[in-house]
Amino acid sequence: MSKSKTIFFCLLLVSILAQADDFKKLHEKAIVVDTHNDVLLRAMQGVDLSVRTTEGHSDLVRLKEGGVDVQIFSVWCGENYGKGRAFNRAIEMIDTLESLVKRNPNKIAFARTPEQIEKNLRQKKISALIGVEGGHMIEDSLLYLDSLAKRGMNYLTLTWNNSTSWATSAADETNKGDSLTHKGLTEHGKKIIRRMNDLGVMVDLSHVGERTFWDAVNTTTKPVIVSHSSVYAICPHSRNLNDEQIKAIAKNKGVICVNFYSGFIDNVYSTRAKEVRRQNRLMVDSVKQLYDDQYQASGIVDSILAPKYNEARPPLSVLVDHIDYIAKLVGVDYVGLGSDFDGIESLPQEMDDVTYLPNITRELLKRGYKEKEIEKILGGNVMRVFKANVH
Repeated sequence: MSKSKTIFFCLLLVSILAQADDFKKLHEKAIVVDTHNDVLLRAMQGVDLSVRTTEGHSDLVRLKEGGVDVQIFSVWCGENYGKGRAFNRAIEMIDTLESLVKRNPNKIAFARTPEQIEKNLRQKKISALIGVEGGHMIEDSLLYLDSLAKRGMNYLTLTWNNSTSWATSAADETNKGDSLTHKGLTEHGKKIIRRMNDLGVMVDLSHVGERTFWDAVNTTTKPVIVSHSSVYAICPHSRNLNDEQIKAIAKNKGVICVNFYSGFIDNVYSTRAKEVRRQNRLMVDSVKQLYDDQYQASGIVDSILAPKYNEARPPLSVLVDHIDYIAKLVGVDYVGLGSDFDGIESLPQEMDDVTYLPNITRELLKRGYKEKEIEKILGGNVMRVFKANVH
């Protein structure tokens, strides 16, 4: 090889290494906020999240390696819990998170205010926040809403896939249609929104039906959060937001935190995953017959079929396309990250677990985003909405 070619390749290598170092430094400098992680479900099963685990997408060790500064932990139960059980399940999950925090005072601490987050940052601790996923967990009660707020609830997702007596879900508005007794928020639902505003609890519009979405946006006096949803124009799924909804969030000064689930970012993945389940119909039917809770049964099916789903994973660029779409449609101030780690069976390529989060920073730099813009996407926008709600 000639001397000039050697010099060229050396300079090229130096440039590549410098770029690699740049995105890692930027990711480390930024306040990284993930607005939705279901890892508490694993803790409820007895998994010690204090140490590196070999299953799932996250634990305290890997959250730190992924550069996560603020983690909103999902408190969730299915509709099968019902009245008399759902609220108690929420308390039980919050107790589990409190136990994790108490056992790891040097790694993680609760944060109820932006000032507490800043304090935790200085002490190099992860800030733990709480998102209650599903309005059924307050069991129609304003007193239960107040109780969860006192326990540290930072947002309430108005519905999960199931509707409540006061709000309809995206799943029900899409699948049940005219058979629903009502669509959107009832007067009691609007009262719940106003109470959340008073309490400083963020209104989360992931999972809600379109009628509920518009009623909530027109009722709230504070910026809302969409904790783990993506773009309908790219992947037409009822869990995603259409352009008019995205524009409404921007007008409200809220934030849309993009979900990483392959099925919500890539329509091709959903088609392939359905075919995998069809090819394994005997196993799928057998598992479903063993469990009354069909959500739990589906989770077990997905864990068994995960290696086959793996072949259908979309590239990381598709995930970043959703971030890019929102930023181009309404501006960079209204988009964030809501991974859904440990609540989904498939992630895009180069996003195997939380330690791969810096790859998003790398891709945003490649697409020409400025450092300040990337810092907003990684967490700055969520911090702004959080401050607007608690102050």
